[in-house]
Amino acid sequence: MRNSTRSQIDPFIVMDVMEAARRAEAAGRDIIHMEVGQPGTSAPEGARAALARTMATEPMGYTVALGLPALRARIAQLYGDWYNLDLNPERVVITPGSSGAFILAFTALFDAGDRVGIGAPGYPSYRQILRALDLVPVDIETAAENRLQPVPDDLQGQDLQGLLVASPANPSGTMLDRAALGGLIAAAEGQGAAFISDEIYHGIEYERRAVSALEITDDCYVINSFSKYFSMTGWRIGWMVVPEDHVRVIERLAQNLFICPPHVSQVAALAAMDCSEELEANMAVYRRNRALMLEGLPKAGFDRIAPPDGAFYVYADVSHLTQDSRAFAAEILEHAGVAVTPGLDFDPLRGAGTLRFSYARATADIEEGLTRLRQFMVSRGMASAQDI
Repeated sequence: MRNSTRSQIDPFIVMDVMEAARRAEAAGRDIIHMEVGQPGTSAPEGARAALARTMATEPMGYTVALGLPALRARIAQLYGDWYNLDLNPERVVITPGSSGAFILAFTALFDAGDRVGIGAPGYPSYRQILRALDLVPVDIETAAENRLQPVPDDLQGQDLQGLLVASPANPSGTMLDRAALGGLIAAAEGQGAAFISDEIYHGIEYERRAVSALEITDDCYVINSFSKYFSMTGWRIGWMVVPEDHVRVIERLAQNLFICPPHVSQVAALAAMDCSEELEANMAVYRRNRALMLEGLPKAGFDRIAPPDGAFYVYADVSHLTQDSRAFAAEILEHAGVAVTPGLDFDPLRGAGTLRFSYARATADIEEGLTRLRQFMVSRGMASAQDI
């Protein structure tokens, strides 16, 4: 049986790394996980308790395609709390994770063959979802001096129908301030390109709050998720905010593509939004872990990094150490027992010389992982033994 040409997308390499780490653990090895962007904590206790109560009395059937009205209203309230915005809840669409939101957004905004700009390095599934929908991902090569974020001049001559920007970004954790984000929005508008803002790491910031595209314009799509700040990766629940005249378009697509988001996840998500004490306790762990990484990675020989403004990643240039980041990551897993992600996931051209380190796990894991990385790098002559 034949396969379609649009199904010929690249693998998500971090998932392959996760599988290699799983096999090592199944063989009895102790592995420190710095590969996956997943909080080490479960969904907030209040969310789990609310779901247990609801499941005892309700059948958990279909909801309407746009999501539970109470959850949409609560998310609109969040935009008031975080950004001082008066957001119409009808513009909020609940989705099966941010991945479902990207599928809906790309399908609603673009026709086959349209060109959509994405920053490189950037989240790899942007590229693969676009390809699977017969769209053309256009990698915008970002520069270290711009902290691995695109700038308006990068868009010149690209003939884009869309631009997707993430702040805080994956894999770098860098953010755009209001002027930089506004400049990109204006540059996209100047080309007649739709603007999509990936804001799934909002809430996980360290020195200043991230700016939402909705603070600058209503003529955009904003995508967010309960996976990161709300610590609900496996629940597969996210949301998007769209212009009012796009709501019915999205609704028709959602009805047919997904029917509705998972009911159980929506119930838990609604309760999670009121678990601020537990969520801020998670943030204290990320802050501690970030400090450990920024001190410990350079001591291990990974000193070419852009300090992250948000999210829970450090992206390191290792081109002076290797030109095969996938093999290097495999060697680190094999000999150090630490799983890290090769940069090829994020940047097809330059990723052979980069690695991403996640610090979303428990602080004890981060401390142990850094110790193992230092020992490994010393054994390879890539770091000084004085730092052990």
